[in-house]
Amino acid sequence: MKADIKVDRARVSDANSMHRLISHFADKGEVLPRALSEIYEDIRDYFVVRKRGRVIACAALHVTWVDLAEIRSLAVDEQAQNQRVGSALVQACLEEAKELAIPRVFCLVRKPAFFEKHGFQLIDKAELPHKVWAECYRCPKFPDCDEVALILHL
Repeated sequence: MKADIKVDRARVSDANSMHRLISHFADKGEVLPRALSEIYEDIRDYFVVRKRGRVIACAALHVTWVDLAEIRSLAVDEQAQNQRVGSALVQACLEEAKELAIPRVFCLVRKPAFFEKHGFQLIDKAELPHKVWAECYRCPKFPDCDEVALILHL
């Protein structure tokens, strides 16, 4: 991947590719599964990176409350990892949060190091509003959650 990574808004035509990518990492237990219908419903939340017209990475910024948004469904094709693609997607999400005047962005992950490199700090999950946990029932690890919460104050 060249140094200038182009992050675009997802299009409806990207949904199937995004679903395959997210499902691949969900099957490995690295992200929460997303139904194709949910991806369509939330398509405006998503950013993608394409290579030769093919979606190779995606991430979403999902607004959860007046002062809080979540980065979710960050997935980067294994062939494109360690090339700053994920970082470019996180930056796009953070810029969007700033544009929306959302002061705090969080994520729930099993491997926090990547987000810590971007300035996110570990917090106790109990600090997040209960609304955040509305989709936990879909997680195969519910109720024995092994994710950690991280937050970034913009």
